[in-house]
Amino acid sequence: MPEPAVKRILRTWRRSLLSAYYRRFKSGRSFTARGVDYHYFYHAYNQTYCNERAVEIPIVWPMVQQVPPERVLEIGNVLSHYFPTRHDVVDKFEQAPRVQNVDVVDFRPTQPYDLIVSISTLEHVGLNEKPLEPEKPARAIRHLQHCLSPRARLVITVPMGFNPHLDRMLQEGRIPLDDPLCLRRISADNRWREVSWEDIRRARYGHPYRNANGLVVATFPPVPL
Repeated sequence: MPEPAVKRILRTWRRSLLSAYYRRFKSGRSFTARGVDYHYFYHAYNQTYCNERAVEIPIVWPMVQQVPPERVLEIGNVLSHYFPTRHDVVDKFEQAPRVQNVDVVDFRPTQPYDLIVSISTLEHVGLNEKPLEPEKPARAIRHLQHCLSPRARLVITVPMGFNPHLDRMLQEGRIPLDDPLCLRRISADNRWREVSWEDIRRARYGHPYRNANGLVVATFPPVPL
């Protein structure tokens, strides 16, 4: 049954108020990762004030800004919803300017990239498909490593507990993690703290707080063809 218009309007109004509240009164909040202080990112789109976007975006966006846009690839159209962007984007489903609608494992770049980023996207790869392809995130990571220039890097963020198959590959080392940055949500009002991999490797999605409770930021080097 379609959602009543009044209920939909009230929900949108509530979200707008919450977003305005966080952006005005909580904007000074910060978290520390690898000795660097970051401000939480609060935005109405996708309600970043109550999920992992609040920490993913302030970590990843500065990396993107340091590289010429023509040398950057983003997997999953995320950053353009918050900033003016000019880099290439691959997103299988979302239609937007500069977005190539192609499966990540089928993407064939015309040149290698100096930076590839993916913000909470690879956990969907293979999971939302029929038939299920549980090993596909590992294939996607390996393929993207081949798309890097010699001194480049692939940076991905993964909310733990969302895709059990991806979690298992990370836990068993089938997707090797070299000194990952790990963050754990520590409060209902969406504060986060840097922790060890052991502290989040079995984190549950949606418990004890809504959305992600453990987040891994992993960096991968290029792999020559």
